[in-house]
Amino acid sequence: MLDELMLLPATWQIAFALVLGLLVGSFLNVLIHRLPLMLEQQWQQECAALQGQESAPAANYNLFYPPSACVHCHAPIRAWQNIPVLSYLWQRGRCASCDGAIAWRYPLVELVAGVAFAAFAAQLGLGLPWLAACCFSMLLLALALIDAKTQLLPDDLTLLLLWAGLLFSLLGVTVPLADAVVGAMAGYLTLWGIYWLFKLATGKEGMGYGDFKLLAALGAWLGWSMLPLVVLLSSLVGALFGLLMMALQRHDRGQTMPFGPYLAAAGMIAFVWGKPIVAWYTGA
Repeated sequence: MLDELMLLPATWQIAFALVLGLLVGSFLNVLIHRLPLMLEQQWQQECAALQGQESAPAANYNLFYPPSACVHCHAPIRAWQNIPVLSYLWQRGRCASCDGAIAWRYPLVELVAGVAFAAFAAQLGLGLPWLAACCFSMLLLALALIDAKTQLLPDDLTLLLLWAGLLFSLLGVTVPLADAVVGAMAGYLTLWGIYWLFKLATGKEGMGYGDFKLLAALGAWLGWSMLPLVVLLSSLVGALFGLLMMALQRHDRGQTMPFGPYLAAAGMIAFVWGKPIVAWYTGA
């Protein structure tokens, strides 16, 4: 199918990518909202089973059921109210049934996904490299927003990102397979080592295991040589953002903050501009 799409004029390829990205962004909104709730439901059932208790039958709740509804009045969202970005603008950011506010995150995620798909299509065309870039950016976007909201990096997504990185490496789309494998190992062990050094020195846990897996996934996509840049960028951005939040009195000293969004942002920067940045820094 990609081969046939690549025969289209460049403008049509970009338009197709934009529409597809908007639709994927709409699905990402569902994923970001529902996956943590699905995991919480699963964990409650597992805890009850471990304690020898009978849990109530779980409601049928997944990425596709029940149909989307307003978070305020629970009115079903009709097809015309679920058109990416356009429905939000048409309804002026309000529910058509109860006039409750619709979070701005929904159209923003759709727009970011659409623009990303279109930009990658303009640069790469609709081939495997484009598909790889779209998969990488969308999984990072979902992980960043879930972690920012819940401080969770679900294995369902981090491991999918890891295996997808190894697969695209095997197909010759990203970095050589040896670089991807070493990158995955080095990424995990880097943050694992930092975690234990911090814990031995302070007695506290500085980060979660999800961060290790996310950096391992980034190593699988970018190769081991990009990991220093990713760690440096994520640390700088995280530190600056933390200082800004404390200055604005929106974050207390000692309060935990998710590291996943900064890793995701640094990984995306390294994916798009990593080689020029390294070349500028090294003078190569």
